[in-house]
Amino acid sequence: MNQRYNAVEDLPTSLPVFPLSGVLLLPRGNLPLNVFEPRYLAMVDMALAGPRLIGMIQPVEAEDKVLKPALSAVGCAGRITSFKETEDNRYLITLAGICRFRVAQELDVQTPYRQVKTDFQAFASDLGAEEDLDFPRDRLLNALRGYLSQRELKADWRSVMNAPAETLVNALAMLCPFEPAEKQALLEAQGWQERVATLMALLEMASADSPGSSTVN
Repeated sequence: MNQRYNAVEDLPTSLPVFPLSGVLLLPRGNLPLNVFEPRYLAMVDMALAGPRLIGMIQPVEAEDKVLKPALSAVGCAGRITSFKETEDNRYLITLAGICRFRVAQELDVQTPYRQVKTDFQAFASDLGAEEDLDFPRDRLLNALRGYLSQRELKADWRSVMNAPAETLVNALAMLCPFEPAEKQALLEAQGWQERVATLMALLEMASADSPGSSTVN
């Protein structure tokens, strides 16, 4: 899917952005979205007419408190890989993460949705798959078991234990109900080892007192 983006020069210099607090998209992750606000329906229409790219980014302020909240410094570009229009005029889409970007500048535009000038250069390595090296799967499973136990959540452990390392790390980072600042820390982790370490720290801190943190066999 990334074959069309071999280098950051293949990516656009500007993107429409979808600011959502607590929502994370990572390179090679898949994010389903239920789009219903008119401004974001217009954004999807525009994306579908072009390269199908949208930038997911977290605001640093709540939209119910500020009309136009400031945006985080880093987001992730995603390509629309599935699209369905519902009878009640919503769009159900899936974004596949391509590459992270820094917001170089917010553009002054007349569109109802916001757009930014992008700088992908610092994250060029996102365009290549991560290798399954030095992955502490057992330690991660222990931490995850404690984390889920505390929150009375369940997991498909067979899938968790057999998933490729990057698929598992992306899924946990995107799906676990971490705080927005914690999600942003996972997004901004520079490389694979840093993201794994950040995820591990978040799970272990949250599950430190959990009685369910025994070894997973």
